[in-house]
Amino acid sequence: MRLRQILLFATYICSPSIALAQDLSRTVLPLTDFKIAIHEKGGIPPKPSLNPLSFVDVGVEAEYGTAFCVDPACRFIGTNYHVARDRRVRKIKGEEVIQRYLATRPDDDGAVVNEIAGKQMAFTPSRDLAIFELRHPLRNFHGIDFSLDDLQERQEIDIYAYPKLSAINPHRKLEQFHGRFKGLMPNGLLAFEYGISDDGKTICGGASGGIVVDKRSQQIVGILSGIGNTDERIAIAIPTQALLEFVSKVQPYLAQRLFPRHARVIPPVSADLYPQFVEPVSHVLQERPEEPPEVRTLRKRGQALADSIRNFIAVQTFAWGSEASQEPVAAAYEVRVVDGDQRFSDGQEEFKEVPLPPRLNVSFATGGEWSELPEWIGTKLNLKIHRAADSVVNGRPIKVFQYSAATEDRLCTWDTQVDYGIFTKHHVADVTVHGEVWTDDDMNPLRISEHCELPAKLKWKDYEAVVTYGWLHRADEQPQLIPVTIYADVKYKNKLYWCRGLFTNYQVFTARARIIGNWQLQ
Repeated sequence: MRLRQILLFATYICSPSIALAQDLSRTVLPLTDFKIAIHEKGGIPPKPSLNPLSFVDVGVEAEYGTAFCVDPACRFIGTNYHVARDRRVRKIKGEEVIQRYLATRPDDDGAVVNEIAGKQMAFTPSRDLAIFELRHPLRNFHGIDFSLDDLQERQEIDIYAYPKLSAINPHRKLEQFHGRFKGLMPNGLLAFEYGISDDGKTICGGASGGIVVDKRSQQIVGILSGIGNTDERIAIAIPTQALLEFVSKVQPYLAQRLFPRHARVIPPVSADLYPQFVEPVSHVLQERPEEPPEVRTLRKRGQALADSIRNFIAVQTFAWGSEASQEPVAAAYEVRVVDGDQRFSDGQEEFKEVPLPPRLNVSFATGGEWSELPEWIGTKLNLKIHRAADSVVNGRPIKVFQYSAATEDRLCTWDTQVDYGIFTKHHVADVTVHGEVWTDDDMNPLRISEHCELPAKLKWKDYEAVVTYGWLHRADEQPQLIPVTIYADVKYKNKLYWCRGLFTNYQVFTARARIIGNWQLQ
């Protein structure tokens, strides 16, 4: 059933509540943003010799919204785009925000102008979503499951949000509204009708970003974004399918955990499809055989990818952990790549390498695999490449190639560093390496893995890394293949340690990156 309905945004919902069906006070949370507001007084403009404060009113304004835990550990906080866009949220419940992801932009296809709290915002209503990434999870908070199943007409639901009850009292509490699914709107949004409580209690403002929960399964089916403008009590929500698409694009690691059977992206943490390919050993001296046409094409695509990502600026988020740790350590840096050389900045200081987290006694960081692996594929002829059988991953057909190199090829180098405080001791060793390349039908690399066989004398062993690539589409520009995720793990004294990285907010793909700001190569 499809409905034609005009939206008013849920920041201004005014509707009755009923008793909570379940305690979601550790899943749904309020967002409040206080700002200094300065308004000019009427009358004669101030002269330079006069006190300008005598001609303005200075006060504090508050903006309200609702948010929810996206993941089970509650390190990712979801809400609406129109709630998050103008809020420079630095902390949520005392935890630092390290990154903000927005699902829509004013120049998106399908974006329309909406007036909210006297402000005009242009965005796509069906993608009215945003996510805050925290440095650490919120303690004692948790997410709940999502449902991607189609809703049935009259299906019972509950809406949970933190509306602002009074224009005078800023205190808010979690409210729940019972309703039923009414139908699907032409723009893909969900419409729900809700009833009146026996005591007639009403709520106003701040409900945007709340969640719609199926009454029977207790799973989230939508994110509250607005209400209808008719006499009917209609709540409007964004379906969880839109959240899946958003999370798959900006946080593939999270998408793999939340929607393992539905995320149609190359898994950022995944095992190779086939056992290591071992090329038959020939004891007869012979010329190097000519490579098959598909391998030559793969090399061209690898070289093209390596050349195209030698200059860019992006934000790279990292997380570190081990099999024994329950809570990852996270950080975010601006990464600037100039002629293939990368530098990192935390806004105050610049680094040649990613600083390792001080909280971990044993840790490691991913290196330049995102650029080195395509270059290996494209230019290192001593890297042996073998075409394997095609496969299907998350519903996507892929072509699979296997590669390998021996120790004497000196492609993979392992550097063990022991910090003694006043000096650092290095032990460098060349090791054998192998992996897989997954491509699309046109041989463009979508995933490259790396497995290094470390010497037995080292305490480290079984290093592996996986890099995924995706297409960046920008208006008036050719699609650009870019690194999206990088994941690595290694064992130290038989304990597994891991590090993962994510590239977002790409800005530059030309040599102009060399002269941006005052950053220079050393």
